[in-house]
Amino acid sequence: MIWVSPFIGLILSLALTPYIAGLMKNAGITGRDIHKLNKPEVPEMGGLAILIALPLALILVSTQSPDIPKMTLIVLLFGFVGVIDDLTNMRQLYKVILSLLVSTPIFTIPLNDKLLSINLGVLYYLFAILFITGSANLVNMLAGFNGLEVGTSAIILLFLGLLTTGYVKILAFTGCAVALGFLWWNRYPAKVFPGDTGTLSLGALIGIIGVAGKVEIPTLILLTPHIIDFLLKTRVRFAGKSIGRTQIMDDGTLKAPPYLSFLGMIMRIKRVREYELVIIVWGIEVILGVISLLLLA
Repeated sequence: MIWVSPFIGLILSLALTPYIAGLMKNAGITGRDIHKLNKPEVPEMGGLAILIALPLALILVSTQSPDIPKMTLIVLLFGFVGVIDDLTNMRQLYKVILSLLVSTPIFTIPLNDKLLSINLGVLYYLFAILFITGSANLVNMLAGFNGLEVGTSAIILLFLGLLTTGYVKILAFTGCAVALGFLWWNRYPAKVFPGDTGTLSLGALIGIIGVAGKVEIPTLILLTPHIIDFLLKTRVRFAGKSIGRTQIMDDGTLKAPPYLSFLGMIMRIKRVREYELVIIVWGIEVILGVISLLLLA
């Protein structure tokens, strides 16, 4: 039974993603793939496929635990925030405020309120809201390259599935499978972008599994690249003005932006093309996943 939902999620995501991409293209919801020399137009907001595939894939197991529909609802609410952002390009501050609000249904889910053996009581739920909000926005911020956000999320969800038990394990593996189905179309060269619709929902799912599965520390370890990127780019994010971005050179390699970032550090260490950069980050995530497994072995 544990593999039924992931299998359904994979098939649904594979089938729905190109259909949603076509709808977005026809609606004119597209974006420039700026890390290609010809900068093609690619359908945006493809994360709608993830929001459809995930709950449908979980229908069979939703009867086993009333918490699965509640957790899925939070993911869908984050996806709704992503839709608003994709259509209006809201400020980061507003995105965080809305994220905090849509995290509050976590209060309806019974959680183990201990953190590092400390019983926090109701304070743990406040921590959970911040944890889910942080995870969603971290995944949303380490973005912009074909397959990066969805690929790293799939790897994180895979390892969280290996680290958890019960319905949380099923939720993690199903999320991983849905992400992989979408990644088939989002990998280099991308045929569709997830948009904030996809990145916020996948990030929220990671955060929910972290608190529900009591794997907060491994989740933070797996989010290390995202945390480093956020810390390095904080001044840029809240400066309120553009100070440059990653450039693509004539030979297809990438030139780091004129500010510090996790991806920029990799570009400064080694001249890479877009797909090489993404593969390097995937490799780092796998290493972090192995470290997480060893820590809880």
